Amino acid sequence: MYAIVNIAGKQFKVTKDQYIYAPKMQGDVDASVEFDQVLLADDNGTVSIGAPLLGGAKVSGKILGHVKGDKVIVFKKKRRKGYKKKNGHRQDYTKILIENISL
Repeated sequence: MYAIVNIAGKQFKVTKDQYIYAPKMQGDVDASVEFDQVLLADDNGTVSIGAPLLGGAKVSGKILGHVKGDKVIVFKKKRRKGYKKKNGHRQDYTKILIENISL
């Protein structure tokens, strides 16, 4: 059983007992969260497709922590001008454990 759910503008394919890294959300560690924007759900071969959302379908999970992603190097340069600028960026994520998918 899996579902495709919209979390903060991004679509994730989730199954039960799966960890996902979603864009940073408000909420404390060990708090439960519910996502009701389910776009598609598969229950043992029976596929339900929303138009655009499935009514009454919910995905529940638990926030495990707030983490940072890998560092991305941003390097800017203009040739023959002596201009170089190096920057780093780490995106904030929320680690979520998917506990239940209900249709």
